[in-house]
Amino acid sequence: MSTVSTRGSPGAGPPLPGRPGSGLVHPVHPVRPHPAHGHPRQPHRAALSRPLFDPLAAVRPSDAPRWDVYLTGTVFLDIIFTGLDSAPVRGTESWARGMGSSPGGIANMATALARLGLRTSLAAAFGDDMYGDYCREELEAGEGIDLSLSHTVPGWHSPVTVSMAYEGERTMISHGHEAPPKNAATAYDPDAPECPPPATACVSSLVPGRPQEWIGTAARRGSRIFADVGWDETGRWDPAALAELPDCEAFLPNAAEAMRYTRTETPQAAAHALAEYVPVAVVTMGADGAYAVDARSGETATVPAITVEALDTTGAGDVFVAGFVTGSLAGWPLADRLAFAGLTAALSVQEFGGSLSAPGWPEIAAWWRRVGCQEADCGHYAFLDRILTDCAASAPPRRAVPTLGFRRTGEDG
Repeated sequence: MSTVSTRGSPGAGPPLPGRPGSGLVHPVHPVRPHPAHGHPRQPHRAALSRPLFDPLAAVRPSDAPRWDVYLTGTVFLDIIFTGLDSAPVRGTESWARGMGSSPGGIANMATALARLGLRTSLAAAFGDDMYGDYCREELEAGEGIDLSLSHTVPGWHSPVTVSMAYEGERTMISHGHEAPPKNAATAYDPDAPECPPPATACVSSLVPGRPQEWIGTAARRGSRIFADVGWDETGRWDPAALAELPDCEAFLPNAAEAMRYTRTETPQAAAHALAEYVPVAVVTMGADGAYAVDARSGETATVPAITVEALDTTGAGDVFVAGFVTGSLAGWPLADRLAFAGLTAALSVQEFGGSLSAPGWPEIAAWWRRVGCQEADCGHYAFLDRILTDCAASAPPRRAVPTLGFRRTGEDG
């Protein structure tokens, strides 16, 4: 599979600040067929979802910031078609065997973090259309993500991505317009709390030549910054164009990006070169797993990818980063963080969509009970035994749905 996926420029304007994906899974060749219309409609939740346990409970100090992680970006509505036998052919009509809809873009990362039990705050613009209402409800009421720094923009329609999955790959078509600037009177609540808020960590996607001042502000306040990067459309691949790199604790590009930025020939060499810029450099290598270097200790780690049948690889890179952030804040060893990130990414590609495919602790525990000890390299995941102590079975998580806006009949709330 490709390790590169970026949301293209909407219309003739600049790219929206979404989140590029960089998978760390090894899909076997046929994409698994799915029931004809995706997942069945799921019941409405009026109450916030709660993770079964808090992975940071043992290490979070009493005076810690309210939020474990803060992030900002563009929320897309993702419409995903799966079960295509091949790429669409010009002048023909293709029918997909599966379809799902879910929040996408920065929602992928926010949902993955929240499902892993991190207290997550997201600042994003939402359109005042049905798509925007759906995405807001899924994230806030369904996933327990704090949206107090988010806002609804009158007259602005939600950005949309259509993703087509076939042969272990996906092709994406996006459309949208950038939200009005922060000083637009109709866009922002003047009584909203400061942004960025105090948070233990922040996650961002760096954009060459487009500085994000909030990252430096957050770093100066003590937030730990984790970042990846999108494809450099300029073709310059100059690390100096990533103005926020010196503020980052960890940088997580994929192999193609890392080698271009460092002018190296292997992902491993690229990781060592990037470790001169950041304390921790992680390079994802698709079917070959991931490699990481800790410049502070000199430690290195490599973990192979997990072979899975991939239904939809959208957002796998976001889930990988979320897993790595979780392990980092919990204080796990480098190799355990890398293995956990790869596992969460592998579990995510077996479901529709980039956000609602993210696994929670019940899915991780179920995988370890069912598969973990049978894997040839199960030693990479043995650390799960000391973590998965309170993961009882729970109701299935919310997944992507084939449509939205059903008329409610006889449901609570």
